[in-house]
Amino acid sequence: WRDEFDGPAGAPPDPAIWTHEVGDGSANGIPGWGNGELQHYTAATDNAALDGHGNLVITARRNAHGYSSARLVTKGRLEVAHGRVEARIRVPRGAGLWPAFWALGTSMDVDGWPAAGEIDVMEYVGREPRRVYAALHGPGYSGERGFVGSLELEHDVADDFHVFAVDREPELIVWSVDGMPYHCATPADLAPNTWVFERSFYLLLNLAVGGSFGGSVPRETAFPQAMHVDYVRVFDSAG
Repeated sequence: WRDEFDGPAGAPPDPAIWTHEVGDGSANGIPGWGNGELQHYTAATDNAALDGHGNLVITARRNAHGYSSARLVTKGRLEVAHGRVEARIRVPRGAGLWPAFWALGTSMDVDGWPAAGEIDVMEYVGREPRRVYAALHGPGYSGERGFVGSLELEHDVADDFHVFAVDREPELIVWSVDGMPYHCATPADLAPNTWVFERSFYLLLNLAVGGSFGGSVPRETAFPQAMHVDYVRVFDSAG
């Protein structure tokens, strides 16, 4: 499966695959999306649209009420299991920005977070311009206690597109950037806590502003800011 984001400029992402989670998290019982984030997510094409050049652009904007942005999910439409998930992304530049490509367990509505599991394929915070993060969150290892790895690049991450990927096999998850593995996880790494990553997950793309991990937004960070996604691709275990 793949989404190459081909289409006319200004078109929304394919609604057969992507839906929007909107608001500030209050409707989900987690104001600030559980992290003290500052943005209000919308379904408007001002915040998420194709650019006509093969990219999905998620744009964070500053307005009279704070910040608006977008959070796209494949929940109920696309589920991924063992195999590879990858996306080619150019992150925005500036402290206080927190773009991410990640996945949540499809049992989220039943088990809740973190019991359903979370795989962060890529997290980036603008105050650390050369570093990308990978993480697992689950029962007993969530939030600041997540199982985290990171990689510092030679140049600023925002300078160019990079391919962020996770390869998931039974009892093994490996993260890579541009084909270079830099973090891995097995059940032994999480013991005595429960490994919850043999199930299906759905995908998320979002650009957050501020928050406990994103950090404060200095006056020097200009808006609007955009996260460009060239593609998202999913391969089975043999691919």
